[in-house]
Amino acid sequence: MLKYCSKKNKVFLIFTLSGFLLLLLFPPEIKADERIIQWIRIEGTISPATLEYVKKSFAHAREKNIECLIIQLDTPGGLDSSMREIVKLIMNAEFPVVVYVSPRGARAASAGVFIALSAHILAMAPGTNIGAAHPVSLMGGMDEEMKEKVVNDAAAYIRSIAQKRERNVDWAEKTVRESVSATAQEAEALGIADFVAEDKNQLLEKLDGRRIILDEKEITLQTTNVQVSLFEPGFKDRFLQRLADPNLAYILLMIGMWGLILEFFNPGIFLPGIAGAICLILSFFSLQLLPFSLAALLLIILAVVLFVLETQIPSYGALTIGGVVALTLGSLMLIEPSAIYVSIDWKYLFVGVGFTLSLFIFIIFYAIKAQLKKPTTGMEGLIGAVGVAKTDLNPGGKVYVHGELWTAVNLSPDELIKKGEEVEVIKIERMKIFVQRKEG
Repeated sequence: MLKYCSKKNKVFLIFTLSGFLLLLLFPPEIKADERIIQWIRIEGTISPATLEYVKKSFAHAREKNIECLIIQLDTPGGLDSSMREIVKLIMNAEFPVVVYVSPRGARAASAGVFIALSAHILAMAPGTNIGAAHPVSLMGGMDEEMKEKVVNDAAAYIRSIAQKRERNVDWAEKTVRESVSATAQEAEALGIADFVAEDKNQLLEKLDGRRIILDEKEITLQTTNVQVSLFEPGFKDRFLQRLADPNLAYILLMIGMWGLILEFFNPGIFLPGIAGAICLILSFFSLQLLPFSLAALLLIILAVVLFVLETQIPSYGALTIGGVVALTLGSLMLIEPSAIYVSIDWKYLFVGVGFTLSLFIFIIFYAIKAQLKKPTTGMEGLIGAVGVAKTDLNPGGKVYVHGELWTAVNLSPDELIKKGEEVEVIKIERMKIFVQRKEG
């Protein structure tokens, strides 16, 4: 096409195409006048999945050069290791971090207290609370000396956080040692929370103009006319976080148990066994994120063993009763009672134990019924069978029964049984059947 253009037009066209190509390869950076605030939500149990989500949000915040990061917090607590990593991220952040305990009815309990206090600014919505940070062992069974060490370590850790952020150190230590808690208004009065904000708009309004120290430099927050960008967790993070629900952990445990039991009842089906094993593994993953009792878990495992033995050894209900008792006690004790914000809903406990009990009552009923039922195969299966006399029985003769011709003896020799009459088998001895005339 260029050969039909003039030289001047050719030069212009070449420069235009070159410029367009450079724009495609190296697009100019568009600097928005709006400042960006990144908003993330931490909800539910603090777990490795929560930590992964927070790490990703911090990395994203660094790339966007944000004004500040706001963490909307609502948690009953969680793993100490995950909490400490999140606190480290906040304490070493290159940008201001605000924790907002919200919405109404939310709480920052246990591990959530540490996260809340580590923020540069802590805000709370009305109707929320903070506190009860006494450490709880995931496995239980710590002796008094070990408990004292754990509490002292947590108390020192929360004191250091409170001192760094210039918050009420005495109250912070009490929330670990005495499990004290405070409402949003009380926290503000005690010097724990910086202020109370009704909603997001009021939060941004109260944040505007606030001064904080970041890397030994004073920074003034500007939160008017800002773009608030919500950083959502990915599917993997949401899935793993969902597993930290104690109700889901219990449901998976029950499904896994039923799957294995069904596999033992019907070996070779594979699907119940495979599904059960997967659910059990997921349940164990969930439980490691929760304050569970090892003794309770062992009781539930014992229940599974007893139920499986019931399928192999006829105990007429003894093993099942033991299994149901173990399952009930294990279910009630599974979550540590000291974990006041984490528990299994009673309806799931009732359904889990009730369904298992009903299932085995049904199985035992039919097992006993089968045991009491008279044999229908083999020589014993002939007892009570009806046949036809092929000869006169006076007292001996031939009888056709169950498709076979048998040598038969009339048990009532005074009553002649004629050929063609129906007879009933009474007993069998040495390949000879003893019969009598069928009444009616």
